[in-house]
Amino acid sequence: MPAEWEPHASTWLAWPHFRGDWPGKFEPIPWVYAEIIRNLSRHERVDLIVNDAASEKGARKVLRLANALNKNVRFHRWPTDRVWTRDSGCTFVCSAGAPARGTLGSAKAASGFIRRASPRLDAIKWRFNAWAKYPNYRHDEQIGSLMAEAARAHEFRAHRRGKPVVLEGGSIDTNGAGVLLTTEECLLSKIQYRNPGFKKKDYEQVFASYLGIEEVLWMGRGIAGDDTHGHVDDITRFVAKRTILTMVEPNRRDENHAPLGQNLCRLKAATDQHGKSFEIVEVPMPAPVVFEGRRLPASYGNFYIANGCVLVPVFNDPNDRLALNLLAEVFPAREIVPIYSGDLIWGFGAMHCMTQQQPAVRK
Repeated sequence: MPAEWEPHASTWLAWPHFRGDWPGKFEPIPWVYAEIIRNLSRHERVDLIVNDAASEKGARKVLRLANALNKNVRFHRWPTDRVWTRDSGCTFVCSAGAPARGTLGSAKAASGFIRRASPRLDAIKWRFNAWAKYPNYRHDEQIGSLMAEAARAHEFRAHRRGKPVVLEGGSIDTNGAGVLLTTEECLLSKIQYRNPGFKKKDYEQVFASYLGIEEVLWMGRGIAGDDTHGHVDDITRFVAKRTILTMVEPNRRDENHAPLGQNLCRLKAATDQHGKSFEIVEVPMPAPVVFEGRRLPASYGNFYIANGCVLVPVFNDPNDRLALNLLAEVFPAREIVPIYSGDLIWGFGAMHCMTQQQPAVRK
């Protein structure tokens, strides 16, 4: 699995339509999407999933008014339940070898590969069950296969112990060099249990077989208000091969202070598969964002790295400037684009949750 900052062929998005994700606040959401698409399409193709012809017509109207409709936006008419493509979509990988025997994910396949003259775009299709929480996911469970087919990527369905593996893209992050970040809260907790009976070794074998991972860095808990129960893309992200950006909460009275501090301690002690430590960039959390009495998962960690820019959720908070400046330091060659997400985060997701990168395969 390439790192997110490596060249993209495309970014995948799904046009918002399910008002239940933003009850009472849906009206501004399409305009936030238009702003995201306007910025992304300046740098790469945007593959935009719409429910049907009527949905496409509405999306085109909004994009046209927002100066975001151009030849880099490509439409796909597929029904969806929700729009969190990071989690429901496939994970694109670049494969340099094909299994010589056995099934991908088996011990035999891990030791026997035929080398290709050039890499190929493949897609890992995870089972999606709406974060083991919601009943309406029939359409979203199909999206990964549709994306793979449209991208002309060979699809592999992830299995372990003869069962399909449930996984969301927001629960993992990689440096493209064999190291992966995830959390114990999301993958091992019995709350919103994805794969009953799975232990760390099971996930590590899955990551090795399907994503080429050699070392897994396990964080503890995610942030308060996270509807997914601990996705790592809200808290800790690779920004270079051996540089990790992680969220911290200086306020000792805040419920995020202890878990984020514990994660920071783990990162400082962590090493890659070669025993080398990482450079850690600490970013302070925004002040709590609360709506209708519920704390929302507002975090700068949910940024998205595109070809020529980095989209960063901001919240009209004094720490917005600190987060933008720190990201500008780690991505000096990319434009840092703030996207106001005070309304968007009512849907419990931001830039990274809604996007899925399709890597460019180089010869």
